[in-house]
Amino acid sequence: MFKPLGVCLLGLSISAVSVFAKESENLTEEQALKLGTEVYIYGYPLVTMDMTRKVMTNVESVEAMKAPMGQFVNAREYPNASFRDVTAPNADTLYSSAWVDVTEEPYILHVPEMKGRYYLMPMLTGWTDVFADPGTRTTGDKAQDFAIVGPHWKGTLPKGVKELKSATNMVWILGRTYCTGTPEDYKAVHQIQDEYKLMPLSAYGKPYTPPKGKVVPSINMKIAVRDQVDAMTANAYFNKLAELMKDNPAKKQDAAMVAKMAKLGITPGTPYDFSKQTPEIKKGLEQSIKAAQKEISAHEAKAGVLKNGWLFSTKTGDYGTDYLQRAYVTLVGLGANLPQDAIYPLTTVDNKGEPLNGAHRYTIHFAKGHLPPVKGFWSLTMYNDQYFFVENPLNRYTVSPRNDLKQNNDGSIDLYIQHESPGKEKESNWLPAPKDKFILMFRFYWPEESIIKGTWSPPEVTKVN
Repeated sequence: MFKPLGVCLLGLSISAVSVFAKESENLTEEQALKLGTEVYIYGYPLVTMDMTRKVMTNVESVEAMKAPMGQFVNAREYPNASFRDVTAPNADTLYSSAWVDVTEEPYILHVPEMKGRYYLMPMLTGWTDVFADPGTRTTGDKAQDFAIVGPHWKGTLPKGVKELKSATNMVWILGRTYCTGTPEDYKAVHQIQDEYKLMPLSAYGKPYTPPKGKVVPSINMKIAVRDQVDAMTANAYFNKLAELMKDNPAKKQDAAMVAKMAKLGITPGTPYDFSKQTPEIKKGLEQSIKAAQKEISAHEAKAGVLKNGWLFSTKTGDYGTDYLQRAYVTLVGLGANLPQDAIYPLTTVDNKGEPLNGAHRYTIHFAKGHLPPVKGFWSLTMYNDQYFFVENPLNRYTVSPRNDLKQNNDGSIDLYIQHESPGKEKESNWLPAPKDKFILMFRFYWPEESIIKGTWSPPEVTKVN
């Protein structure tokens, strides 16, 4: 059973917690501000995940990209240039998303035979750590059953079912299935998606119909999750964090942070009574909200590495105690994969450091034998300056080997990045750009070690005119 004070989990004695509680009475406003900022950053992923879960599951049955708890919702086609719901959409994999609560019992995930098709079924804890990633890279393409198990569950699983243990009772499955986007391939992937199944352990091997979802009218379905979290008061935020940590406990390595929470009078699993804090603590915590948000946003410059104009991070999905990195990734890319599964280099500048603009023409040159070294697939996506797809005559939003890229005489390959067509003979290698500013993003799925370690980097974007 969960112990609210986290005594066993974190190695904190009752007397130690009492000492921290006494210290909280003597905190200055400045000390409370500093501690509050740290705790806010630490808890930001968990509070954001919970808010996201509520919005994405607040329906009676599957609709649009929402589904009740414990049920999959599947994207059936790629978005077009009019799509504005999510920034930086992709046109390489179709999503299959589900939220599960494993407080009472494990959930069984069934995946069908893939017949060589690439898929990835990453599972995130409430803290956004990827604790398991069934898929082509890790478990192959055969039909399999997995049991998603909570932190406190003990029991026996059916024969042949593989256990995947989550550190939290809140779990988000954000599956991706490769699709070329043709009508024939859409049909094939839809058949696979229809065979992704979720059921509680008690229903395994039996006919199972998921129950209707519960709609909570008070959940705001119109305002973006990020804006809702940003607008939370100190009282609401820190109380929510304490509440969520009952079923989504801190890890052993978080002991120092839990001790800092205790100094502010915040105890995991126990309601936080903001009204009982000293005026100094109240003022400090109220100021910590904006201070933490500013610090998270400012982390962009340190969130990854910059090579040949491309910015990318290999620290996603598993953050250890780098709470600022984890919070920043939550802000800009909730649901990020482990680097072993996917890396997303991005650029807004050419080889001279000037902003990319459709008024000019560009190329990306790959020498013979030097295409992105991946075991899954790679693509290059075009976005406007707001991270949305760009309308164009070909309705093409990405370019990749599935476009039958044409080689130069020496075996090298050039990608053409420009607004106007480079000519029929080069259109297979053309990624249409808008007339003004734009952003480019590579997607490397199942990248080789040379990408992860940085010994191979994407070529720079060369301005032609």
